[in-house]
Amino acid sequence: MNQQPIQSILIVGGGTAGWLTAAYLARQLGTLAGGVRITLVESPEIGIIGVGEGTFPSIRRTLARIGIKEAEFLSRADASFKQGIRYDHWVREPGKPGPDHYFHPFAAPTRRSEAPELLPYWLLGAAGGTRADRPFAAAGTLQKAAADASRGPKKAVDPDYQGMFNYAYHFDAARFAGLLAEHGRALGVQHLQATVERVELDETGAIAGVHTREAGMLSAGLYIDCTGFRAALIGAALGSPWVDCKDTLFADRAVALQVPYADARQKIASYTIATAQECGWTWDIGLQERRGVGYVYSSRYTDDTRAEEVLRRHIGPAAQGLEARQLKLKVGYREACWVKNCVAVGLSGGFVEPLESSGIGLIETAAYFIAHLFPADGNLAPAARHFNGFMKQRYERIIDFIKLHYCLSQRQDTPFWTDNTRPETIPERLREQLAMWKTRAPNPLDFLTDVEMYPPWSWQYVLYGMEYDTQLPSAAPYPRRAEAEQEFATLARLGPVAAKELPDHRELIEALAAR
Repeated sequence: MNQQPIQSILIVGGGTAGWLTAAYLARQLGTLAGGVRITLVESPEIGIIGVGEGTFPSIRRTLARIGIKEAEFLSRADASFKQGIRYDHWVREPGKPGPDHYFHPFAAPTRRSEAPELLPYWLLGAAGGTRADRPFAAAGTLQKAAADASRGPKKAVDPDYQGMFNYAYHFDAARFAGLLAEHGRALGVQHLQATVERVELDETGAIAGVHTREAGMLSAGLYIDCTGFRAALIGAALGSPWVDCKDTLFADRAVALQVPYADARQKIASYTIATAQECGWTWDIGLQERRGVGYVYSSRYTDDTRAEEVLRRHIGPAAQGLEARQLKLKVGYREACWVKNCVAVGLSGGFVEPLESSGIGLIETAAYFIAHLFPADGNLAPAARHFNGFMKQRYERIIDFIKLHYCLSQRQDTPFWTDNTRPETIPERLREQLAMWKTRAPNPLDFLTDVEMYPPWSWQYVLYGMEYDTQLPSAAPYPRRAEAEQEFATLARLGPVAAKELPDHRELIEALAAR
């Protein structure tokens, strides 16, 4: 393939992956100002996989860069605020002595300039009570108190995408994709509705064009595969190998229901509720008009019929008469997400089960990398090497982080949970880190900050939420215990105060959407 300046991009596939990538690239590459031409082609016959999505706080920066106002997003996408994830019964099965949940907030542990780093002192007992009595996430931040009180993370008068606490969103996937499509077209993205029937390669093995039923042959300087698990370009045409992670992360199926509120004024939880079940876990996401509830499970340990029974039992009478949607998941990633003149974004490039909302975060990451590594002169190979290195490392670290939630469980009620703790199912790097963390707390040196999706404190919240037993060999390196005790006491006092200062979650959404 002769090197030619890239003047056009063809995105194959719509949905969140296609339209988020299209809008972001159009904004960053100046499509409206005469920059790179972007065309998105999607089939009207293929629907959106999403059944109600969760996000990570990075989505706020992405939406701001695209130019979508927060109020418009909340209103158009049936969105709500997400301050973290509550994990019910992950440590131990129901009925066992001990806490029945822990919380992963998005706020970092408080680090006022005059206060010491709190985690080592929490491990030494400076927060008061036992570690179970005062989990690190509750002792070191104010966010859990606000979230438990059904408060929002900000006030209605706060600027777009800013607030007292770090936050993300829940939203309706179909509505969000529609908003992104409308915004992408306004940014200059050309939209074609056509079904891709065949991908044509040139003599070098790169993509020469895609043949569509309705629009004929389409060609571009760069192709972006957003065709989902079908991976019509990166997989079927270019043959990029798939790295299967089923022996580390077992969940490969999901069943979901859309559950209407019994009361239109029902309070909306401002966090995802993830409840451990016999062969996986259920999510419960509160939107403005309904809840999205689903069960992520492993076909190795149960079947679809039993999984739907578990989900309906978990929901209760509200599930009666509702139609369930079954989803097959493919957990893993492409060995190379950028091959020649094609880049995979979204499910075509990889998928990690939706426990920590990595899916949309990975779409954001890919769009960011494509924009900032964009080889305008057509010299694709260096950009592809950088992109593939970044993405592979990110997938590996996300898989480590998700496995952390499972491998520390004390549950002994089903083979699904006991098998998740077997050392051979835990990635080597994670095993090494867990061994180090036996006698010291995790710190930023343990993390590759350029490729990590989750900050060090997220790992700390999950590690100690799962009741990992770090025993510091000596208190001598930590002489500021009295100051730490004072800081913990201050946080305990201010938690209820912060909750009172913030508005009710549903009322906040309505006030912002009314703009």
